Amino acid sequence: MRAIRAQVRSYYSGKIERYGSTPLGVDWPNAISQYLRFVQLLRLCDFTKPFSLTDFGCGYGALLEFLAMRHADCPVRYRGIDISPAMVAAAQKRWSKRPDTTFAIGSRCSQVSDYVLTSGTLNVRLGRPVPEWKRYVETILADMQRNSRVGFAANFMLPHDKGRTEQALYRTRPQPWIDFCRKQLGCEVEVLTDYGLREFTLLARCPRKPAAPKAAVRRPSRPSRR
Repeated sequence: MRAIRAQVRSYYSGKIERYGSTPLGVDWPNAISQYLRFVQLLRLCDFTKPFSLTDFGCGYGALLEFLAMRHADCPVRYRGIDISPAMVAAAQKRWSKRPDTTFAIGSRCSQVSDYVLTSGTLNVRLGRPVPEWKRYVETILADMQRNSRVGFAANFMLPHDKGRTEQALYRTRPQPWIDFCRKQLGCEVEVLTDYGLREFTLLARCPRKPAAPKAAVRRPSRPSRR
């Protein structure tokens, strides 16, 4: 996976250096499509109470803009992870004054939070062979599952109707990833489609850990009377 990570790091560092802290800087065409994706991913979260969130592939922290606009009344402890040092530097500069906000350079979550989200990071395969890219995606989803208490969410691009493929992009039907998350990761899975973009969003809820059995209470025996 080292070669893939190096290629992804170089690609996204080049984007932010060319376009700055804008949707184009994280390879999205505009803010409207970017925010529409955030709407779907955040359907996983319960905004009736505070929670912690890891934004995997956070870029310059665009998700924080959306949270401030749509969910300002819910405290969210945010941690952004990105493989690109240039992305993390831009995010830290932009959000240094926001409370409960940290950023880190990395290719793994490395800390547990209530939810883990990723937007767009699984779609740009940069000409890598599809089987190799699928293994890469599997490692990311498995890491997201290990580091989420409640669940994780990711979006994928759907194939074209006529079967046309693109070397730079990874397109897939939902079923293989539904099966992976259910069978390999033990999650309950919900798939969102038909929201105006040629893609789907996968919401995976982690299995609840059984409560630890209560220790048996042993009462002292009474001495027998004879």
